[in-house]
Amino acid sequence: MAGPSPAERADALLAAGRAAEAYRLLSGAEAGADPDALFALANWRLAGQIVRRDLPAARDLFRRAAEAGHREAQRIHTAFVGNGTGAPADWQAALRLLGQYDFPGASAERALIDRMALSPAGDPLEPPREEKLSERPHVSTFPALFSPAECDFLAAEAGPWLEPSVVIDPQTGRQLRNPVRTSDGMSFALFREGPAVHALNRRIAAATGTEIAQGETLQVLRYRPGQEYRPHFDAVAGEANQRILTMLVYLNEGYAGGETMFVRTGLSFKGRKGDALLFRNALADGRADELAQHAGLPVAAGEKLIASRWIRARPFTFPPPRPLLDL
Repeated sequence: MAGPSPAERADALLAAGRAAEAYRLLSGAEAGADPDALFALANWRLAGQIVRRDLPAARDLFRRAAEAGHREAQRIHTAFVGNGTGAPADWQAALRLLGQYDFPGASAERALIDRMALSPAGDPLEPPREEKLSERPHVSTFPALFSPAECDFLAAEAGPWLEPSVVIDPQTGRQLRNPVRTSDGMSFALFREGPAVHALNRRIAAATGTEIAQGETLQVLRYRPGQEYRPHFDAVAGEANQRILTMLVYLNEGYAGGETMFVRTGLSFKGRKGDALLFRNALADGRADELAQHAGLPVAAGEKLIASRWIRARPFTFPPPRPLLDL
């Protein structure tokens, strides 16, 4: 009977507080061809909590695990090649990987992308159509920014990962649950930002006239009856790299209530499936625009799904955590 795998033994060592031994096991020759060990070490290098974050190393480890047959590593490697994590993006190579790998949903994702009008680099061929709703706060809409199939794709991909939403504590900067925001949400972090999601983020960048690197991760939010986001500002007080814009895309219809309302001007909006709402959060000096205070009104019946992307003044990355080991 076979004994524990290298990855299982490393987990046991880590649980016993022997992180350095676990790292030596995962990075040693014994685990060098084991897809689960490669995948575990790739996640360590990506997360940066046990050893230093090293995105090029993580991308290479995911590639090696993928080529050894690890299907989740195949999905993440494809995402990294498409979105440029750990090395420059290569859109055409990412599309080829969608055809070569057999992780769940790869062929459906490629079929969805094939229906998008994209340049060879993955950018939209035509600029999205904008309709202005308000001068101050600056609010506009982009009818049918996403297709119904793209909305359904995002909703299906997000579903298993939805959990209670959080807000930023202005005193500590930490993310905490708060009754001001009672939705459920998830984030398409870089390891979840496969080529289809990346192409949609590029479309948002084109609509907003910004670089894709200015955007935070795309989120999907779900509001059930009684859930809401009470009046708030998306701009972060004292933030040097301010959240200057917010883009919301409505992923479904058939629910009552749930309008997005700018509480100081009375402007209210409820999009059809695929419609987007863009608004400016900050003034030219980086301070929050007081007129941009807004709320997601309570849902009265049904279920509301939206995609949300905050856009910063400059390219944005989350700071890496401090690792347990200096390795």
